[in-house]
Amino acid sequence: MKKVMVVFLIVVILFPSSVLGLSLSCRSCVLMDSDSGRVLYQKDPNNPRLIASITKIMTAILAIESGRLEETVTVGEEVLTMYGSNIYIELGEKMKLLDMVYGLMLRSGNDAAIVIATFIGGTEEKFVEMMNKKAKEIGMTNTVFHNSHGLDEVTQNKSTAYDMALLSSYASHNETYMKIVGTKKYTVQTDKKSYIWTNRNKLLTSYAYATGGKTGYTPSAGRTLVTNASHNGLNLTAVTLNDGNEYISHETMYNYGFENYKKYTILDKKKFKIDSAYYPNKIYIKENFTYPLTEIEKENIKVLVKLTKLDKIKNNDEVGIVIVKLMDQEIYREKVYVKIAEKKQGFFSRVWSWLFD
Repeated sequence: MKKVMVVFLIVVILFPSSVLGLSLSCRSCVLMDSDSGRVLYQKDPNNPRLIASITKIMTAILAIESGRLEETVTVGEEVLTMYGSNIYIELGEKMKLLDMVYGLMLRSGNDAAIVIATFIGGTEEKFVEMMNKKAKEIGMTNTVFHNSHGLDEVTQNKSTAYDMALLSSYASHNETYMKIVGTKKYTVQTDKKSYIWTNRNKLLTSYAYATGGKTGYTPSAGRTLVTNASHNGLNLTAVTLNDGNEYISHETMYNYGFENYKKYTILDKKKFKIDSAYYPNKIYIKENFTYPLTEIEKENIKVLVKLTKLDKIKNNDEVGIVIVKLMDQEIYREKVYVKIAEKKQGFFSRVWSWLFD
């Protein structure tokens, strides 16, 4: 026999947070909390558009996750097809994959993109398959990649501001990625020549809280920009598509986010405690849950716990769920487990267990 008991920890009425009427020049844009995925501001977020060189965020993260950054890449004939923004690597030149990713992200090297794609995927076509597979894993439902670089005269990559924010948020949890995109200047020596690259992302020098990002531009896509910024425990990402004043838009969104939201711990696994007649033993959760909230929202949050009574329980059995709601919308759920205190054995019981168990 199973019975369900619902325990309301906090039951209050929530009020919607006020959103400032931001005036931005972007055709599409999103400001997202990278840790929770909460969208703090958006404008036409789900309309697929050409994305130009912010494509290279996906190329970079696949290269990093390949585990081959310390391997040496020999530049092949695929490099001869590239034009536009390049780092000017030469046919037959040898460069460590890590260094090539720096050139990809700091200088937006289209030549670096296709060489990386060929090195990781065997062919660019196979690498593009990897890009689209990764996009689905991340939840980028309105994104299709056709190349590794973002040039759009022959094949076109399309995504949305929301999807690119998901990608940036995912990538921001990779330390190597954040180190690369946050680097302002990088020097490389290959078997043929030396390189000194400076980061094209102007926000790194103009905005105090900026931590990284990627620029993009083609005549068809317009200016695209993805950036990251952190302040007072908030880790945000901003995306603008087709925006002639992209840096102003990003600063405006970040200022709005940092001024109106703070990160709060709603569920703390160390302090989680419920008085339950079903389970007088300790129940617990495995993860903390933090979320960006406004001042009004932090005072008005609803958390409920649903426990299921089991006739027989074992240590660490799942016995319910805890649900967090903002307004009437569920924003998080976490499984609840029971910890049964072990009975202390007497001396003779321990000896018996040692001898015969």
